[in-house]
Amino acid sequence: MTDTTAGSRFGVGPLARASALVYTLLVVESLFLLTTAPGLAGLVLLGRDAANVPLAACCLIPVGPALSAALYALRRRRLDLTDLHPGAAFWRGYRANLGGVLKLWIPWLLWLAVIGSNLANLTGAGVPGWWAALSVLIAVAAALWIANALVITSLFAFRARDVARLAAYFLTRSPRASLGNAGLLVLAAGLTLVASEALPVLLASVLASALLLNSRPMIAEVRERFTA
Repeated sequence: MTDTTAGSRFGVGPLARASALVYTLLVVESLFLLTTAPGLAGLVLLGRDAANVPLAACCLIPVGPALSAALYALRRRRLDLTDLHPGAAFWRGYRANLGGVLKLWIPWLLWLAVIGSNLANLTGAGVPGWWAALSVLIAVAAALWIANALVITSLFAFRARDVARLAAYFLTRSPRASLGNAGLLVLAAGLTLVASEALPVLLASVLASALLLNSRPMIAEVRERFTA
């Protein structure tokens, strides 16, 4: 085997691809933590009081752009160990999608804060139990919608209102993806309850990668039907 042939194969074998994936996930996770650190620090300092729900929503504002950048970088990850630039891709996605993501992420957080405040004060308000169940269902649907919206706005250049419509459309258009994303939501909630809020944050790059995997049919259809 010549040096040229050996060199052409270096970095593309199974072990190299696994190493490339782990490296990409670690870099993306590190940058996610860096860009969300101020908000997450504030979230940790907040007590678990109903009055803090709006403040908690404010602390979560940096998470949206960071998740979008993570999705962007992971979608563009290379399999070749010798050609990895996840950090550059993360920052490129962060800059490109910041404005579009915030147009969707902030209204979603506000809506979630309203639902959270209502649920936290359910006993004092004296509302029936069915209203609590309905609020939870609305919150879950909103979470699945924002998951679709983040994927679409991270990978495609659409106006915010078009992203919102497409995200809602694919909730029922891609039921398997919605079920998969619901599973991720349950997993994140379970990790939070069993361990702490820190565990889903530390696994953000893995969860983002799973979200991309679930969203492959949606991504393919958006590219085929709604882009030139």
